[in-house]
Amino acid sequence: MTGPCFVDANVFVYARDPRDPRKQGRSAQWLDLLWRERLGRTSAQAIAEFYAVATRKLSMPAERAWQYAERYFAWQPVAVDEVLLRRAREVEQRYRLSWWDSMIVAAAQLQDCVLLLTEDLQDGMVLGGVTVRSPFTLAIGEPAAHDDVAPMTASRHRPRGRPKRVTERATAG
Repeated sequence: MTGPCFVDANVFVYARDPRDPRKQGRSAQWLDLLWRERLGRTSAQAIAEFYAVATRKLSMPAERAWQYAERYFAWQPVAVDEVLLRRAREVEQRYRLSWWDSMIVAAAQLQDCVLLLTEDLQDGMVLGGVTVRSPFTLAIGEPAAHDDVAPMTASRHRPRGRPKRVTERATAG
């Protein structure tokens, strides 16, 4: 892993959901790695979403869900504030994502994350330096794909627009 990794709520949920042992194990492995490497990042929104899903859909007792959610305060989650909202609006307009997904991407960007672990966005998508990956398709600890882009060379095609007029002085030379 080469840099900070943002974890979306669904990864936290799968790590505590016994209904799909494969996803539960995989999510737990990712979270363990991020704790060990101290590269985990998240947001207040993701923690709140986890708590809501854990207490309602997973029928987890509120106290237990809160204890689990509270652990991730150590990752200094991004608060929902003016800075986040403005960045989320830019993300929403540029990438045409839903508002809630835009807030997650914006939070990852604000924390300089290289990777966003989620099942909610297209695997492999790159959004302003953050690569979206599913924790279920990316090998644990595998770095995000980075494409090295070669600098542009001079174009071999004529420039767009009308050709320049050739004057008599220029051709008389």
